[in-house]
Amino acid sequence: MTHKIGNKDVAQMRGKEEKKRTRAFNKAMEAEKQAIARAKYRNEVKGYGMPGRAA
Repeated sequence: MTHKIGNKDVAQMRGKEEKKRTRAFNKAMEAEKQAIARAKYRNEVKGYGMPGRAA
C-alpha cells in the first residue's frame, strides 16, 4: 500500500511537545487574525457594510 500524507499512524508518531507547539502556534495565529478583524471593524456600525462604499 502507498503511504498517505496525514495518515493517522504518521500523526501519532509526533511527540507530545511537537503537538503542544503546533496547538499553541495555531491558537496564536487565530488570535492574531481575530485581533486584526476586530481592529478593522471596531468603529463600524452593525449592518452598514464595508466602509467607503456608497449607500
